Amino acid sequence: MSETLIDIGLPPAFPDHTQLPESDGTFVKNFQEHPQSIILTDSIGPVLQRRHPDGRYCIGQDSGIYWRETEPPEKGAEAPDWFYAPNVSARPEQGKYRRSYVLWREHMAPLIALEFASGNGNEERDATPLLMTDAGEVQKPGKFWVYEQIIRIPYYGIYEMSNDRLEVYHLRDFAYHKLEPNQRGHYPIEPLEIELGLWQGSYQNQTQLWLRWWDIHGNLLLIGDERAELEKLRTEQEHQRAEQERQRAERAEQKAARLAERLLAMGIDPDADDSPDFGHP
Repeated sequence: MSETLIDIGLPPAFPDHTQLPESDGTFVKNFQEHPQSIILTDSIGPVLQRRHPDGRYCIGQDSGIYWRETEPPEKGAEAPDWFYAPNVSARPEQGKYRRSYVLWREHMAPLIALEFASGNGNEERDATPLLMTDAGEVQKPGKFWVYEQIIRIPYYGIYEMSNDRLEVYHLRDFAYHKLEPNQRGHYPIEPLEIELGLWQGSYQNQTQLWLRWWDIHGNLLLIGDERAELEKLRTEQEHQRAEQERQRAERAEQKAARLAERLLAMGIDPDADDSPDFGHP
């Protein structure tokens, strides 16, 4: 009796970021998203550099976070408009740039994700779970549900840009809880010792309310141009103080010279060591 050996091959390994699409082909929905992302990334840079002197952190801007393997692959990803992930490399492999964030490779959820809603925020608050319908089709899960139940991002912010409304959720006890703003109207992101809020101002030829960071003392975290302008003002102040000191010294020298002239006119040598003895011949 002969035996037949059946060759059972191993299933293919889960794909990494180089094997997954870096875009689902959708367009950015408004012209404010890109500068908004730049403001957040630029201003938080010094904070993250101090927290990660080894450079192990990653910021994604409209970049895919793959949380499940499916076909087509992009259906298994969500792309927050902005997110920060600690303790992972911005370049996962030597010489290669990061195409996406693959959860089953990194084993680390982002600490915070932000969505810039062009509409009323319903899409960003969609808590529809991943289910199989009666027709045997997979029901697309909502963004809120994926961030809360699968990726488990500790802080999730939704900024409705059309009506200047900001909501921030914090993951506690396996569920998102809506945070209340502090007395400054900001939302503390405690692990980073910073706050998130809205700031009225102009950036890249657009004046509006922008999402900005503050430190825990309420000081605005500046972008590069603002830091350069502040340094310029400080330099000008130092020059003004130096000029004022020079002018004070000059006035003191002139006053001393006039006094010396008066003493000489009285027959007194201002440079003499001994004081004159009046009234004693």
